[in-house]
Amino acid sequence: MDEQIVYALIDGWLRELRKRPYDDLVSFMGHPQTKEVTGGDGKNYQLEAEVFWDGKKGGDIRVIVAGDDGGWRAFKPLTSDFIMAPDGSFVGESFGGY
Repeated sequence: MDEQIVYALIDGWLRELRKRPYDDLVSFMGHPQTKEVTGGDGKNYQLEAEVFWDGKKGGDIRVIVAGDDGGWRAFKPLTSDFIMAPDGSFVGESFGGY
């Protein structure tokens, strides 16, 4: 698995999710979003986005996107995330591969 490709795919989905309103992302809580995408190397990768409270309910949310190629890496996927405040501002982010 090419980690740079997976992190690029994760980053692309995180950028899409960052454009969504806070309330929209909160509605994903308890309902992981998944998709299969083809990387620049022609291989298929699985991505999963999950949303959690980053502290107290009604406060900041953490949006995490994980990616793997369906092989052994599925047990320890690559991840990146961001934290969004209720006003839609960004509190922090963590890019695991950068």
